[in-house]
Amino acid sequence: MAHHVTDRPPVHALLADGTTVCIRSVVAGDHDQLEGLYEEMSPENLRLRFFAVSHRSAHLAADRACAPARSGYRALLAETQGQVVGLAEYDAGDGGDSGDETDAAEVSIAVADGLHHRGVGTLLVEHLVSAARAEGIRAFTADALSENHAVLKLFADLGLRTTRRFEGPEVRCSIALDQSDSYLTAVEERGRAADVASLEPLLRPKVVAVIGAGRKPGSVGRAILHQLHAGGYTGRLFAVNPAAHAIIGVPSYPSVSALPRTPDLAVLAVPAAAVPETAEACGKAGVRALLVVTAGLDADQAQALLATCRSYGMRLVGPNCLGISNTDPQLTLDATFAAGHPRPGTAGVAVQSGGVGIALLDGLSRLGIGVSSFASLGDKFDVSGNDLLQWWESDGRTGLALLHLESFGNPRAFSRTARRVTRRMPLLTVDAGRTDAGRRAAASHTAAAATRTMTRQALFTQAGITATRSVGELLETAALLHSQSLPQGARVAIITNAGGAGVLAADACAEAGLSLPVPAPALVDDLLAVLPDGAAVGNPVDATAAVTEEQLTDCLDRIMRYGGVDAVLVALVPTAVAAATGDDLVRALTSGPGRRAKPIVAVRLEQGLPVELLPATEDGTVPSYAEPQAAARALAHATRRAAWLARPAGTVPDLDGIETERARTVVETYLAAHPDGGWLDPRTCADLLSCYGIPQIPWAWAETEDDAVLAADRLRGFDGRVVMKAHWPGLVHKSRQHAVHLDLRGDSQVRAAYRDLETRFAGLTTGVVLQPLAARGTELFAGVVQDEVFGPLVLFGLGGTATEVLADHAARLAPLTDHDVHDLITSPRCAPLLFGAQGSGSVDLGELEQLLLRLSRMAADLPQLAETDFNPVLATPGGVTVLDARIRLVPCRPQDPYLRRLR
Repeated sequence: MAHHVTDRPPVHALLADGTTVCIRSVVAGDHDQLEGLYEEMSPENLRLRFFAVSHRSAHLAADRACAPARSGYRALLAETQGQVVGLAEYDAGDGGDSGDETDAAEVSIAVADGLHHRGVGTLLVEHLVSAARAEGIRAFTADALSENHAVLKLFADLGLRTTRRFEGPEVRCSIALDQSDSYLTAVEERGRAADVASLEPLLRPKVVAVIGAGRKPGSVGRAILHQLHAGGYTGRLFAVNPAAHAIIGVPSYPSVSALPRTPDLAVLAVPAAAVPETAEACGKAGVRALLVVTAGLDADQAQALLATCRSYGMRLVGPNCLGISNTDPQLTLDATFAAGHPRPGTAGVAVQSGGVGIALLDGLSRLGIGVSSFASLGDKFDVSGNDLLQWWESDGRTGLALLHLESFGNPRAFSRTARRVTRRMPLLTVDAGRTDAGRRAAASHTAAAATRTMTRQALFTQAGITATRSVGELLETAALLHSQSLPQGARVAIITNAGGAGVLAADACAEAGLSLPVPAPALVDDLLAVLPDGAAVGNPVDATAAVTEEQLTDCLDRIMRYGGVDAVLVALVPTAVAAATGDDLVRALTSGPGRRAKPIVAVRLEQGLPVELLPATEDGTVPSYAEPQAAARALAHATRRAAWLARPAGTVPDLDGIETERARTVVETYLAAHPDGGWLDPRTCADLLSCYGIPQIPWAWAETEDDAVLAADRLRGFDGRVVMKAHWPGLVHKSRQHAVHLDLRGDSQVRAAYRDLETRFAGLTTGVVLQPLAARGTELFAGVVQDEVFGPLVLFGLGGTATEVLADHAARLAPLTDHDVHDLITSPRCAPLLFGAQGSGSVDLGELEQLLLRLSRMAADLPQLAETDFNPVLATPGGVTVLDARIRLVPCRPQDPYLRRLR
């Protein structure tokens, strides 16, 4: 049966043409508008909706939608600027009357005449699907006339499993509401198309107005107007200033409403207090996008700005930003107040910091990579990095994406987008804010281990994003990925004309995780035949200061053909020998194709700039670095990207024995008794783990000394020893509190241990947990922490009492794929222990994977699960068992991270 209907807050989302609508629950005051929605429909559309044309249909339909809330029924409407343009409803009734599904609901849709084929109905159904899933409904059913091709196509294109049964002139549709990957992909594709359409007036505006450009130099508005004008913007450009008729040759008008043409994009460079009123004027005039560079908005001004943008359907960049640009030669839009114009090119750039934006624009222009489009997102009220990724994916000009994001609005949606985009182009970011994370002041091992840095790194790793630690490293890596092919492995050959430079390069490569294979004897002979006397052919290859350009070219060509290396690093220093002979050793690197089958990088210690792109003779470039560490870092990033691309996309495995509905009942029952949440008692905790098939060591609960003795007798293993642990609400670190007795033999030791705990923790303890003493094995740690922004994070690593001190943990965001769980197990430093490194035999890796996958599934199913702490988890060749489990629940409204909505 459907759960009780709960109200959902209104959200804004994009239609297929990029316009904005508000999706919200129907209220009683909507009756007249809903009745009007039906009354204004053509007779034909009314017939398709109600199967007949009746004057009573509109009134009855509005009555039903506006009736008091009832279990199993929900009505959502779409409105734009206060006008209702669509309605979608489901009614579970007594669980559905189709006979096909026990938890089914009848669904119906109505869209205003004139708004068909713009995605209103599809968007409403997506939101209805999300609401229905949260309320326990597993399928929709719908009756339609067989000639109603529009609604039948809507159901067929949703991405959900749909079956049809023809009954005379009608069609009975049944739609399963499982959240499959095919459904998420279909939603994603619809969202991408709508997003790109909504960004057209922002990044490809035909008319731009700058509001707040001063008559005298010195204002930000005037600087942006100058950049647009001097940069050669090809559209119509206006200024808005009531005190001027023209500014730097650009016609000026007293207000937005006075402009001869309605702007697609308005740039607001007015004082903070004037921003809400100016935005309202833009909305009334029909402006479709705002760029707000103004800083210092207070909370009320910020709220008013965003509300106005949503009300009038305007996309917003900013406030508090540097601006935007698009170097498309058919447009040449530079609406920034940067000092110079960005060089046209192939890198898409999105930043939150204006200073970082200027550094990236300058660096990319200097390198010759150039920029396709740029957005300084500032306070990021609306347009985000996710929006820009989808734009770059579709613009036909971007081949490299660079992000500097200080915050994430919807990381799980961003991750899906990034996984798709980064298979087409490199996606690089600066992992900003690392030092601000710190450790949480939290009760459990899991929460103490989970830093914001670890969470961000998990997101970047799983999505295939190349994460660098500085703007400089970002540019160094971008230079390599832009100019060279990807290495097929981590094996690097080093060639140098100075032994010391070769040693520095070798150290840098080893520290970056790259390998330096010893050349095969045949290659050694081959190289000695072309290099000068005294050359040392190892790795590095020391070609000596006497090497000529021709010899270096021959050496490089032979190493490039050698199958035992994946990349080549050439470290060169200027010598008097080369100067005297007129040899240009750098030319040996650039005389071949710029993009070879294997990447080649140069290190020139005398180079003035951190990184340069050296022009090659055959349409390409070779990256050159001033420091070997920079070259090695860039090669390591390229190697990781190649490995990520070579691995098929992971899948979330199906698990047997999962009882999600029972688990939700356990959670709801606990939270009903504990409205503020808390740590589960051992019995409730074990009940929840059993819903997911997570193995626990046998245990018993005792509240008296005699009960403890009886429980110990039942639990004693082959050697008769047991463990006793005190329990009270909120106790997490039992060892730290000395609330554990180990290795108890016989009834007298059990009684003594019970009395000790009862005495020392009088007034606290509510009972004790007894377990058989576990066999020897590897003690591990597994847990989950629910991040309010990123969602559930699964952690894994070395366990026991020193888990926080050693900090040997890896983390991935749930839900885990088969690749993620493999990475989790192999990433910690303790991983060799699991594979039998000390001769004790490998632990049961299959069971360990199952434990982590089931933990991930539990976290993904239950948003109320704030923390889960399994420590220790005992891993042996014979299996994996949780010895101690702690779970904390908090009240939490489930949220669908993949539902299409604007922030």
